[in-house]
This record gives sequence, C-alpha cells and structure tokens, in this order.
Amino acid sequence: MRDFVAKISLTALFVLAIFSASAAEKVTFEANSPLMVAVGEAFRVEFTLNAEPDADSFKAPSFEGFDVIAGPSVSTGSSIQYINGSISKSFSYGITYVLLPQAAGNVTIGAAEAKVDGTAYRTKPLPIEIVNEGDASRARQQPQGRTGGSGDAQASAQGQVAKDDILLRAVVSRSSVYKNEPLHVAFKLYTRVPYVNIVPESAPSFNGFWSQDLTDPNSARVGRETYNGKVYETRVLYDYLLYPQQVGSLTIDPVDMTVVAQVVVQSRNADPFFGGGREVFNVPRKVQSQRATVTVKPLPSGAPSSFSGAVGRFTMDTQLPSERIAANSGATFTVKISGTGNLTFVQAPKLPLPTSFEQYNVKTTESINTSATGISGYRQFEYPFIARAEGTYDIEPIEFTYFDPQRVQYVTLRSKPLTLEITPDARGGGDAVVMQGRGMSKEEVKMLGQDIRFIKLGGAQLRSERVPFIFSAAYWILLLGVLALFTMIYVALRKQIRESQNVALVRGKRANKVAVQRFRAARRYMEEQNRHAFYEEMLRALWGYMSDKFNIPVANLTKENVREELHKRGVSSEDSQRFTDIITQCDEAQYSPVETARMNDVYSEGVNLISRIESVIKR
Repeated sequence: MRDFVAKISLTALFVLAIFSASAAEKVTFEANSPLMVAVGEAFRVEFTLNAEPDADSFKAPSFEGFDVIAGPSVSTGSSIQYINGSISKSFSYGITYVLLPQAAGNVTIGAAEAKVDGTAYRTKPLPIEIVNEGDASRARQQPQGRTGGSGDAQASAQGQVAKDDILLRAVVSRSSVYKNEPLHVAFKLYTRVPYVNIVPESAPSFNGFWSQDLTDPNSARVGRETYNGKVYETRVLYDYLLYPQQVGSLTIDPVDMTVVAQVVVQSRNADPFFGGGREVFNVPRKVQSQRATVTVKPLPSGAPSSFSGAVGRFTMDTQLPSERIAANSGATFTVKISGTGNLTFVQAPKLPLPTSFEQYNVKTTESINTSATGISGYRQFEYPFIARAEGTYDIEPIEFTYFDPQRVQYVTLRSKPLTLEITPDARGGGDAVVMQGRGMSKEEVKMLGQDIRFIKLGGAQLRSERVPFIFSAAYWILLLGVLALFTMIYVALRKQIRESQNVALVRGKRANKVAVQRFRAARRYMEEQNRHAFYEEMLRALWGYMSDKFNIPVANLTKENVREELHKRGVSSEDSQRFTDIITQCDEAQYSPVETARMNDVYSEGVNLISRIESVIKR
C-alpha cells in the first residue's frame, strides 16, 4: 500500500512539473527567410510559433513584390525533455509559403500576426535583397541564417522548381517573309528538371496562315540546347509549316500547357538508424509560349500573266511522245514542275494548242516531301488532246512563272518551241481536212458518197407538165426554207466558234462538270476513310469551281472576293456564308488531330451548295 501511494505521488509531481514548465514558457512568434534571393528563384518563408494559435487568428503579410506559388502549409510538433531532474516541454507551430520574386531590388516582407489565448503576437518584418539573374550564384552562397523551421516537404519541393527551369518557346524560322512563302514554327519545351507529364491547355492557332502539321506523334524530337546561358533538355511538341495568305503583320498566338515536374526531397523526419527519408513529389507548372509576330511582305507588282501564285525555286520539264501524230489520234503533252516552295499551290500552266485540237481535262500527279525546311518534290500535269486536222503546227512555248524570294524577282520558265506534224488519218487514207467550225473530214464525205447510185441509161419518156417546178410557188418556198436553214446553221456555227475561242466562257460552262468529277473523287476518299485526301479534294472542288466560274486564278481567290462575286450574281447571303463555313471546316479538319466535322455531312453540304449556286447563276 505504501508503494502504491508513493507511485501516485510521484506521477502527480511529474504532471505538475510539466504544467508548470508549460505555464512558465514564454510565447514567441518568429519569421525566417533567406537574406538574399535571385529573380525567378523560388524560396521559402516560415512563420514559427511556440504555442498553438487561436482558431483562424493567423494573418499573413501582403507579400507585395512576390508571387505566391505555394502555401500556406501548416506543420506542428512537440517534445518533452527530462535532464538532471528538470522537465521541459516544447511546442512548435509552423506556417510556410513558397514565394517567387518579381523584380530586383530591396523588398521587405511585412509582419505576420497570430493570437494565443486572445493575446496578439506579431513577427518582425523581413528585409530581403533581390538580385538579378547574373548574381544568382552570389545569392546561393549567402548564409541562410534565417531559413529553418519545420516547413513540410511539399513546400520544399515547390521551391526547388525555379521559374526558368521549365520554358515553352515558339521557335520561328523567319520573322519576315513574302506572301505564300513558307516558314517553319516549332513549339519547344525547355526543361532543367525531370518531368512526368505534359497537359495541353490550348492548341496552336494560326490566323492568316495556311498551315501544314509536321508533328509526328510516334517520334519524340529531343535534344540539348543552351538558352540564356543555361543548358536545357528540349523536346519539340508541335511542328508546323506555315504559308501566309495575308499581307501585313500576322501574329502566332501563344500556346498554354501544364508541365508536371518530379522533385525528390529529403524528408526532415527521416530516421537515421533505418535509412530512407527521400520523398518524391509532382510539382505542376503552367507555361506559355511567347507571342510571335511575322511581317508578311506583298509580292512585287508587275507579275507576268503566267504567274499563278508559285513562290520558291522551281524547274520545268516538258515532254511530248512524238512530233508526228496521225490525225484523229490521241496524244498527251506532259509538264513537270519540280523544286522547293509552295508546291501545293502550283497550278497547271496554260498549253496553247491550235483551235482545231480537242483538249481534255488535265490529269495531275505529285510527289511531295514535307520537312522543316519546306516542301520539295514535283507536280506533273498531263494534257490529253486529239489533233483533228492534218498539217504542220507551231506550238507556242509553255510559260511558268514563279517568284524567287531569294532573288526578289519573278522568274519565267519557257519550254522549247515545238513544231507538230499531223499526218493523215491512218484509217482514212490521208485526206483528212477540217471544215471550219465542225471538224468534218473528207472521210465522212466519202462515206456519204457510198449511197449515191449510178444514173440508169435508156430510152427516155418525156411528157410535158402543165406547171413547171422552176419558178413555181413551191420552188420559191423551198428556196426560202433552204436559205433560212443555212442562215441558222451559219449563226450557230459562228456562235460555237466564238464561244470556243472565249476561254473564260468555256471555263465557266465546264465549272460544274469539273466540280462533279472532283466530288466523285472526294467520295471515293470518304469511302476509303482517307480523311486528309478527302478534305483536300473537297477544297479543290470548291475553290476550283469558283475559279472556273468567275475566271479568277485560284491563288487570287479569297473568301471575301468569292462572296462579292456570288452577291453580284444573285446568290443569297446564306449560301455565300455557307461556302465560307464549309471551306473553314475543311481547312480545320484536314490537318487537325481531332475530327471536327463528319466527312459525310461536309460532302453533302458541298454538293448541295454547288448545285444551288449553279441553278441561280444559270437563270
């Protein structure tokens, strides 16, 4: 019993001593931070209280001149010590912020405030010297006497990722180009810390440019570069080839994304006897590329008539199977344009054949290689024709003009003059001549002659007629009828000749037929699920129809002048706007990684729109 009482008494004295020590401890409230930091380098500010504050009583300073990138982070701790019969107890309450300096200079962090048992306590202000980037090493060498405390590991991880450790840049090959001259832009990620994920916030947007996506999702283009005196690991996230379609100052909008960095932090609660103590944290950082401006210069005036918008450096080869062709037989004239530039926009040069030659639709084949340096390869145009009349013809040289941005001048390529000999038709024996306006040969006349019968000879039995046919009423009526018939035939043939010589009129009449052929090709691509080829063929059909109908080169067509031409011809504003919408859908869907429009809907709307426009213009 006596031992039990002694134990109770000892326990009571121990508890009393603890409370006495606690009561006697003085409340302190301190602030800690580095004496010197560098611009763009994150650091920690810790507020430490040796007692538990009242609920919601802590008031942080304004942190003017700094960006708060993490915090507040709260940590608590307590300990009891018994030394030489003396018992002491300590309690720690810490609040940590991670700050990022905005500019160089001397800045003071104001006092923080907290209440304990209703009594207010304030920290002393913290003067901090913020130095420029070049003095960052000096800042790191300064004694960190005011750092310490019990800030948690998350705040420490945040502080280890500086502002310039993760950058996103839009790298543009040139800042000044001519209209339709290609330029390259790559969105590069620059990192000095490991990262585990990239979350896109916005996609690239190129207003005023025709863009071609070169991004390869299966190939990570990584490297190492020095930027602003620091070595970074780089990765190309987006890669595009741009063709400016407008003159003036064009802007490449910024791209936003979140990069999740991975930081390893030494835990403050690590047990030295059991090892470990390393923690891995994911630290997200939002980055944004800079806004890039490109100056687009207009092409010089005085472009030759053979210029259709080609910009770059090109060569031209022409080929004809033979310089001797039999009449009424088919042949093909081939023109091959090779080089580097906006090959996609190169149009078929005009082939000046005689009017007695029958020309058909040009067949186009191409082999194009796209890279960061531009588009290279060739486009080949095949001109099928039939020579109807025999003889010797001098074919004028084919002309193709392009603008060379390096030489800052127009360059015209010409084929060699060609003399084409049309021999007699092998089937007709060699008397093929053309009746003006019809193309009827002597072969046809001979076939008609097969129906003529020989005059039968013999005794003639003559009898007089009361009324001779010549100069009779029936004679004059028949004569007038024949003259009227020949007059109508003559007028029709003259009209046909004039129309055949009017290239603009011929293109206008053939516009719908050519568009229908291209729509059929687009439908085949749609059935094959070839999205890129489908939208490209739809664009060719729509732009080609407007070019043929209005006799305007495709390179000079814009949405604005198309709407103007449609308005002149009585097309409704709704259909004009629908044309603009379909063109925009095709442009966006052609190279977009996400399907923004259904091919079937775009196809139906395009066909119906051309049908409506054709019906209105033909009225």
